[in-house]
Amino acid sequence: MTNQSSLKTLQQTPVGARPQTWLHRGTVEIFPHATDKASETENLEDLLTKINRPLRVKLGIDATGTDIHLGHSIPVRKLRAFQDAGHTAVLIIGDFTARIGDPTGKSDVRRQLTTEEVRENAKTYLDQVRPILDFDTPNRLEIRYNSEWLAKLDLAKILELLSTMTVGQMLEKEGFDIRYKAQNPIFLHEFLYPLMQGYDSVAVESDVELGGTDQKFNIAVGRDLQRHFGQKPQFGLLTPILIGTDGVQKMSKSLNNYIGLSEHPNNKYQKLQATPDNLLESYFELLTNLPLDSLPTEARDKQKLLAWEVVKHYHGEVAAAEAKKAAESAGQQGEIPEFSLSGVEFPARLASILNLSGLCKSGGEGRRKIQEGGVKLDSEKVSDAETTFQNPEELHGKVLQLGKKNFIRLIP
Repeated sequence: MTNQSSLKTLQQTPVGARPQTWLHRGTVEIFPHATDKASETENLEDLLTKINRPLRVKLGIDATGTDIHLGHSIPVRKLRAFQDAGHTAVLIIGDFTARIGDPTGKSDVRRQLTTEEVRENAKTYLDQVRPILDFDTPNRLEIRYNSEWLAKLDLAKILELLSTMTVGQMLEKEGFDIRYKAQNPIFLHEFLYPLMQGYDSVAVESDVELGGTDQKFNIAVGRDLQRHFGQKPQFGLLTPILIGTDGVQKMSKSLNNYIGLSEHPNNKYQKLQATPDNLLESYFELLTNLPLDSLPTEARDKQKLLAWEVVKHYHGEVAAAEAKKAAESAGQQGEIPEFSLSGVEFPARLASILNLSGLCKSGGEGRRKIQEGGVKLDSEKVSDAETTFQNPEELHGKVLQLGKKNFIRLIP
């Protein structure tokens, strides 16, 4: 579900207006950033006040999986801010680069995806970012797939790209440096990833590229390649890496500390209203448009407001109200008992999971409760007693409900 009205919530700002807080909110670094007047064109904020045309602002998303989580939404939200300031968002779906996979932060080579896998993954991406970006205003959004130009590169052009960097420069990339020192293999095709992502900037003539702090190397490569091909180098704008719901490590599906954009609103609400106190300020700054000086003083009130605002943005006010009511009826203040599926043999009937989790005394009782309409999965009633799941990933993070008061969250 998407909330089209949420696409109109921010104040529209004409091109050339002073960016003020929208540029710097949730921004870690903008580079280059010259301060002397002789180099004022190398200062993005000054450029924004003087430019007489929309800037082309690039964000690339590799289709390496089917789900986008709130951590991925941060640069997308910054892309929306540029749209609202009158600039053109260039959203690149990395259907070609995803076949290699970004080696950033990886201690080992990534499995190469097939074309079919990438195509299936890419199908869901636009639906997931639709509540964030302005898809309606003319000339505010370009959606590009980098196979459009990367698949057409011949060997001569690839050799030209390779000639722009040395092995030493590549090994300065953090992940490569760590792997090289640990004597872990680095394959030659992985060296192509930063060059191909950088070539995206050349292909779309990017003025600004957005990315998390782990993307600085790749963005800088884009600047070098633009210079090589006679273009004015883009600015880089880095956004922070979102800490996950555990309050410690970065948000990641593999760490089970994430909130997916496509998750059911009730599930989103439950997780967000349990946000650790140490994350509340950053979550408000990075995931909402609320003024940070007008937040409630009590942590519990902040948690509830955060859950309401995020769910309302992605799913609308009606869904947010239903999610709030469901959370209150749970009576757990957002803390739902968890049940690990690690001991469940798949394929598994939902009736069996009801039994194994302790919600029902037997599989037969589970079947009967389903037939009576007393079982819900992520607030959706299950009516077929034969409902079967092929693998635990289908249930990862979902809330299983029996009656009005019995809830469990299913985890790996």
